[in-house]
Amino acid sequence: MDKTLLEKFRKAYQDLELFPLITARQVEAFRVDFANETIARLEQAVEDAPPNGKIMFAGHRGCGKSSLLAKFAKKMNQQGYFVAFFSVSDLIEMSDVNHINILYAITLTLLTQATKAEIEISKDIEKSLLEWFTTTQTETVTKDLKSEIGVGGDFLKIITAKLKNEATFREEIKKTYERKVSELARKADEIASIIQAATGKQVLIVIDDLDKLDLGLVEDIYKNNINSLFLPKFQIIYTIPISAIRNSELLPILQSVVSRIQLMAVCKFFNPGDSRKPDGVPKEQLLKLFLDILERRIPPELIEPETARQIVLNSGGVVRELVRIARECCSQCLLLIRSEPERLDIKINQEVLQLAVKDLRNEFARPLGENLTNILVTTYENFTPKDAKSDDFLSLLHGLYVLEYENDDLWYDVHPIVVEILKRKQLIK
Repeated sequence: MDKTLLEKFRKAYQDLELFPLITARQVEAFRVDFANETIARLEQAVEDAPPNGKIMFAGHRGCGKSSLLAKFAKKMNQQGYFVAFFSVSDLIEMSDVNHINILYAITLTLLTQATKAEIEISKDIEKSLLEWFTTTQTETVTKDLKSEIGVGGDFLKIITAKLKNEATFREEIKKTYERKVSELARKADEIASIIQAATGKQVLIVIDDLDKLDLGLVEDIYKNNINSLFLPKFQIIYTIPISAIRNSELLPILQSVVSRIQLMAVCKFFNPGDSRKPDGVPKEQLLKLFLDILERRIPPELIEPETARQIVLNSGGVVRELVRIARECCSQCLLLIRSEPERLDIKINQEVLQLAVKDLRNEFARPLGENLTNILVTTYENFTPKDAKSDDFLSLLHGLYVLEYENDDLWYDVHPIVVEILKRKQLIK
């Protein structure tokens, strides 16, 4: 077995896991600048908004929002804002997210960031905040929490760990504040005021990964509790999946509280229909952008140039799909190295790509029934479904079976790998 080759593919596989790009080392090693216009629009939205303004930021799951938001947060910090950027998945179990623990996480994050920034907080206020964070509805829970912190633990770390890992604690928080959400918001405002008074900077919270929640949770949070999320008197950017803003019941509610939803579009390699033409030519500038993302993670000796190009085209313009296909290719090569140890010529080529696509194609195919398949066929043939607001279509959009594109018009296309499913069933030509 060629251990050097094995290590190279293992390193490439690991490097493809590094999303979003947060640390300075990750940014330096892997970042490819794209969607700068989206950052400019977000910056303008923040600058033009009132001090308590809220911004909704939408896009397909995996389109690069997380890395973009990390870059945006750093830029706004450099421009004089006090920015607290966090992923909801780092603080709360994703299946248990609700509007109450989102507000609680905001409050906790603000205090954590204030502590890291060594912002001076008076002893009285510090004591009051400790009392607030350790007081819940149930007396025994409050007693146990105070006892745990009283033995010398870092109360912010303890509370953060409980919020993330303990369902009973999250339920306790929900019961404590579900009838007094405004108190939760006022506490966040109190900490934000301390930060603003000490630094002279406007507070900006950026919350990532809310777009990765199941659609049912998204609806409950944004449709039923949007006013609660808008209670804090400082600026907050909330993420939301693109499928949610195409929901006919949810969209009017969002439009009633924000003047415009900010959108991160998917990269369009082709104009509508061009990808089906034998002589269809992709947009080379965008293609090169995605090739650069690959080249920063996979050494050129490990992949054939034409195969790299095919990986990009199979992504449909979604960064997460590019990474998913490339990782599957690396996984196939690692398997080949182990199963055929005498070979020294293993690299990502058309054969490897076909094996990778086969596995991903089967993943896509498993949940598809007749109704969903019919919607996919209609969307493929017409670049739009019969009903873009139906729950079935929105689930396909949320699951990346269908991708939304935008130029002068809004249009849809089927994910390139899903197109292969339809062709193999002889449902399309």
